[in-house]
Parts: sequence; structure tokens; C-alpha cells
Amino acid sequence: MYKKIIALTVLTIGVCLWSPVVTKAQSAEVVDRIVAIVNEDIIRLSDLNRHFGPIEEQIRSRGLSPDAEADMIYEARKSLVDELIDEKLADQVIREAGIRVSENEIDATIEQIKSTNRLTHEALRRALDARGIRMETYREDLRQQILREKLINEQVKSKIVITDDDIRDYYDNHPEKYGSTGKYRLKNIFMPYGEDRHQSRRKMESVLEELENGADFAETARKYSMAPNAVDGGALGAFALEDLSEHLQPVMAVLEPGQFTGIVQTDLGFQIFFLEDIEEPDKQEIEEVQERIERELYEQKVEEKFDNWIESLRKSAHIRIIL
Repeated sequence: MYKKIIALTVLTIGVCLWSPVVTKAQSAEVVDRIVAIVNEDIIRLSDLNRHFGPIEEQIRSRGLSPDAEADMIYEARKSLVDELIDEKLADQVIREAGIRVSENEIDATIEQIKSTNRLTHEALRRALDARGIRMETYREDLRQQILREKLINEQVKSKIVITDDDIRDYYDNHPEKYGSTGKYRLKNIFMPYGEDRHQSRRKMESVLEELENGADFAETARKYSMAPNAVDGGALGAFALEDLSEHLQPVMAVLEPGQFTGIVQTDLGFQIFFLEDIEEPDKQEIEEVQERIERELYEQKVEEKFDNWIESLRKSAHIRIIL
């Protein structure tokens, strides 16, 4: 949740410049209203829409079926409302604590953004103008970003300590990350849901039947898969088990090299995966991964403590959602 709240405001120029532009003609058609009350603050429909624009664009670009797309948009919108509520709660604590941000700090952040994105000041202004964003609005977004970072540093991060024992325990309890298990070299056959999901499913069942009858996986992928890697026989590359999506991990964990899965439903379409081989890497010693473990443990504790802190604010707050 901590990362989501930080991501809601502008940290890099790339995030800001992909915010949706609302023309005067469009804004005249929208009747603004309140969608949530958080103690003495409100969240307006225009605020929700401004943040939701890039999320909606990303969902619509995934090629989902109309029903799946509508469901995902609905759930994403509800989730965003919760994130905006948490953002308001954090802002209220900022006001109470008297945390401030100077103009020099905002200037320094803008210089960092320009340097990271290799932009001159004029190029930054042109980019903002192209998206209908005034520099004053951009600076205010940055101010809120810096304020929230300061608040999280004060309320959460400053109270986190990672000890050598923590690192050793994590290393000992996660041997799969440091060489005791290998990387899974995978191939796949992919078929998008398309307009008729049932028809796509039937086609994939025919493909699975061919495989079960002894068809070569790579040749079958070249023949039927609708992914770009079909020309390579469906080759995906090698992945550590923990790097795969959560719903794929248990499916892959039971496969032996040379075996394939049944039909797996994913966000983009139906897939069948083939385990070509398991590559056994050399075990990494704790000295090699100590800094990485420390960073991972730190991020985990930040998320955990931040979620607990926000939850305590929610319990004592008056919150009303009007959707």
C-alpha cells in the first residue's frame, strides 16, 4: 500500500505526462460530485477520474473480453478509491504534524527529474503544456509527494532496524532463492480470449488433445500459438519459480522436464506451458546476497508497518464512500 500511495502522485516526469487531458468541451459534460468523505476532507469525482485515466488506458490495452475488461475496471476503480482515502488520511497527519516542504526542495526534485529524463527546463514545460498541465499544478503535485515521503520517513521508516540475525534467518529459510532450486526453462502455446471466449477454449482443448496424443510441443506452438514467440517454438526463457506469477508457481512446481500443463487461464488468454528443463545454478553464499536480502527485508517491513499505520488511522476516522 505504501508504494501505491507514493505512486498516486508525481515522482517522475513519465508518470505525470501520461495523465489524461480533459478538454473544456469534455469538462463541460461532466458534473463533478463527491465520491468519498474522509473526516473533514472530500474526494471529488474529478480527482478520481484524473488518477484513474492511465489505469483505465492500461486495462483497455490488454485485449480482454468485454466482460473481463468491465470487471477489471470496476475492481481497479474501487481499489483506487481506497488508495485515495489512505492518501487523504496521510495528508491529514501531515497537516497535524506541521510537516513542511520548501521551494528549494521542490526545485531540487525538479532538477533531479530533468536529469533522470534528460530534459531541459523548456522541454519539461513543453511536455507539461502538451498534457494540459500547468507548472504550478506540477509543483503542487511534487510538494504533496515530498510531504508524504517525509511523513513515511518519520512515522514508518525511521523505526525499522534490520539485524544480521534477520538476514541470516531469511537466508536460511529461503534456500530456493539462492541456488538450491534451479530455473525453469519454459515454452508456451498462447491463444487470446477474443470475442468468443468459449470458441477460443474449444480451440485450445483441441491443441491440448494433440499434445496428449504425442504431438511435438515446439511444432504445435509454431502451428497454433498466437504469441510472437510462436516462430521460436514457444520458447519463453528460463525463470526462477518465485519469479513466476503466484497462480503459476504451484502448477510448475509439480512438473518434470518434458511435461506440459493443462489449459491455464491468464489475464490475456488461454495458455499451455511446457517445462523443457530445470537449470541448476551454483549456490550463492550469504556474503554475496546480504545487501539484497537487507533491501528486501527493509521493503517488506516498510509495507507491513505502513499498512498497520494506515489501518490504525482508518479505525479512528470517519469515512463515507459515495459511489
